[in-house]
Amino acid sequence: MAAATGETTVVHLLRHGEVHNPEKVLYGRLPGYRLSETGEAMAVAAADWLSARPPVTHLVSSPLERARRTAAPIATKLDLPVEVDERLLEAGNAFEGLRVGVGDRVLRSPQHWWKLRNPVRPSWGEPYVEIATRMLAAVEAARDAARGAAAVCVSHQLPIWTLRLHLEGRRYAHDPRRRQCGLASVTSVTYDGDRVTGITYAEPAGATPPDQVPGA
Repeated sequence: MAAATGETTVVHLLRHGEVHNPEKVLYGRLPGYRLSETGEAMAVAAADWLSARPPVTHLVSSPLERARRTAAPIATKLDLPVEVDERLLEAGNAFEGLRVGVGDRVLRSPQHWWKLRNPVRPSWGEPYVEIATRMLAAVEAARDAARGAAAVCVSHQLPIWTLRLHLEGRRYAHDPRRRQCGLASVTSVTYDGDRVTGITYAEPAGATPPDQVPGA
């Protein structure tokens, strides 16, 4: 059992802002996908929101450009360096570079059916259990670096949501449309010592439009 000490630490898991993606592909870990103008504004809104919370003393980001750009206004506003943690990376996905939205027919093509054979693992990408394991390690490292204060980890929708499912003891398999993890949203994990005592959710930049591609 995790130790409780009476020392409260909060780790804020911030999803990156909107990405410039005119082709509406599932970009995953592909390079070259930057924040849109709206996404840059979302990052500023998140920085403003975080600056009004208990002091953030540690800031870490996924290595992908969209995450690092989301972290930039926080670093400026709070005068913190941005550390990079590979464990916060987007989940691997076999459909990277393809349009997988409703009506795009990619999932109806026989050449892709083998990738869909096991939705519980899932067979089309990085296993949920591996995502949860690396995300948990990254968040616990951030917690340890910010003991008694707060840390911010900038990551991606599926990794953040998978970690939340893990911490809440829920099944990993889920409907992507029902993830509570909008653009520039903050999922905050509160610890007493090493023990999780609460998880809250906020959308500093407002709700994500319903036409956004899940998992980006």
